[in-house]
Amino acid sequence: MKQYFLEKIKEHQESLDMNSPRDFIDCFLIKMEEEKDNPQTEFTTEALVNLVNDLFAAGSETISTTLRYGLFHLLKNPEVTEKVQEEIDRVIGRHRSPCMQDKSSMPYTEAVLHEIQRYIDLIPTSLPHAVNCDTKFRNYFIPKGTTIITSLTSVLHDSKEFPNPEKFDPGHFLDKNGKFKKSDYFMPFSTGKRICVGEGLARMELFLFLTTILQNFHLKSVVDPKDLDTTPVSTGFISMPPAYQICFIPV
Repeated sequence: MKQYFLEKIKEHQESLDMNSPRDFIDCFLIKMEEEKDNPQTEFTTEALVNLVNDLFAAGSETISTTLRYGLFHLLKNPEVTEKVQEEIDRVIGRHRSPCMQDKSSMPYTEAVLHEIQRYIDLIPTSLPHAVNCDTKFRNYFIPKGTTIITSLTSVLHDSKEFPNPEKFDPGHFLDKNGKFKKSDYFMPFSTGKRICVGEGLARMELFLFLTTILQNFHLKSVVDPKDLDTTPVSTGFISMPPAYQICFIPV
């Protein structure tokens, strides 16, 4: 992986335009050039490799696991899948690929994507954070440097905000008129200034991948959907779905 990233960085260096950065690597390289005479700089090739590795690994694993778990729940709930496909047919059709402009016209699909992320609770305790100064929170004193572990589960499965939180129900994100309904309790990407840096990209990927799959394939389980057990096999740092088999039948 490190060798691959170094090759990509070299490609960027060879075609870099200091006045027109194309992406994250370009921006970092420009900063490296600006601080090349600073012996204390943190903008080094080693730091860039580590950052790209973090972004690449975090984005790949979380998206693929969310999609794998999401497809599992769509197998378990064929009536939900059918409604998403009806919306795809109505808004997008069969003759072009989905695009991000379609999302605002697809409230049910948006609700399903939100419910998948809420229900699977992918990273139950988020990433460890730390307070950077002495902090008083409610009646607690938290000294500077204390590691903070948050329970995203307690929010994503809050029974007051999401009635029957243990039930997979896209209705949690729909109002009485079938319009998409936002919730302040939806925080699978964590919250605050240190929220997941890839949230915007992840939302795009999940929408485009899922709608493209369901536009082109019907999903079929090799066993009765009622017999599928969606209980995660691991609920440590990441909630992992159990292994399952799925058939993709071309539409």
